[in-house]
Amino acid sequence: MRVYGALDIGGTKIAGALVETGGRLVARAQRPTPAREPAASLMAAVSAVLDDLAAHPEWTALSCFGIGSAGPVDTATGTVSPVNIPAWRAFPLVDRVRSHPAMPPGLRPVLVGDAVAMTAAEHWTGAAKGVANALCMVVSTGVGGGLVLGGNVHAGRTGNAGHIGHITVDQNGPVCPCGARGCVERYASGTAIATHALESGWIPPEGSPASAREVALSARAGDPGALAAFDRAGRALAAAVAAASALVELDLVVIGGGVAQSGETLFAPLRRHLTSYAVLDFTRDVPVVPAGLALDAGLIGAAAVAANATGTFRAGAGATDPAFS
Repeated sequence: MRVYGALDIGGTKIAGALVETGGRLVARAQRPTPAREPAASLMAAVSAVLDDLAAHPEWTALSCFGIGSAGPVDTATGTVSPVNIPAWRAFPLVDRVRSHPAMPPGLRPVLVGDAVAMTAAEHWTGAAKGVANALCMVVSTGVGGGLVLGGNVHAGRTGNAGHIGHITVDQNGPVCPCGARGCVERYASGTAIATHALESGWIPPEGSPASAREVALSARAGDPGALAAFDRAGRALAAAVAAASALVELDLVVIGGGVAQSGETLFAPLRRHLTSYAVLDFTRDVPVVPAGLALDAGLIGAAAVAANATGTFRAGAGATDPAFS
């Protein structure tokens, strides 16, 4: 059995997996992301995840290794500069992973943006399977996205295509950590939702963190500040989805990530606001659905990207392989 290795690096967690050719995880490991700590501490967390994977018996069957990282990424240089991980700027992540003692000699990891990885997974075995033109979004600590165009996952020249979290939806909006104003991420990320809820009068339950998950629970109970935060997030996402649909004529929008686990608390205002933004005939009524692979999509997609890049799919996985452009 062929085994594909994968890392999924985000602002909240660093996850790793061994994935078989059908897309099933055979091993998984995870550490919290020390996002505000020095670069060495971040890399130590990555190494700990790799140590856990290398201890699994299936590691010896490793044929390729993919890394999906919060971005921007640079696939040509193998470096990452995640907006929500300040200590990593042009950080040589591919070389550092490649030099891990357990990594097989000669195996070079393949890097891609985490949302492009999620898109590859959803197009391979998830909610976007068989769809010709789709936008897949990750709404979590940050907001990212990836595109399927003409039946192929479109990663772009640097691996960042579809990075919808940094599209401006308010010219006079707050400054984003990326440096621009009014980005989708400043309205719809988990952090932004929690911050706006607090500013709107929401009070987290005693002993609970001020997180998007807690805001969602309060919104379901009718808390006005919590509902306002999710309505604001839904409006920003709707504006971005409508803009993307106008550009490339989408058949489907798939939304995953931690915030998407709140279900209709997020999807209901998004769909409601979308009717106001997507008004042209060719943008109207685009389906917006939850991701089919939940929180493991980034890992499955990173494995798929690596397998495609190294030719492993063509060697053994058959007609259901994902396609890339």
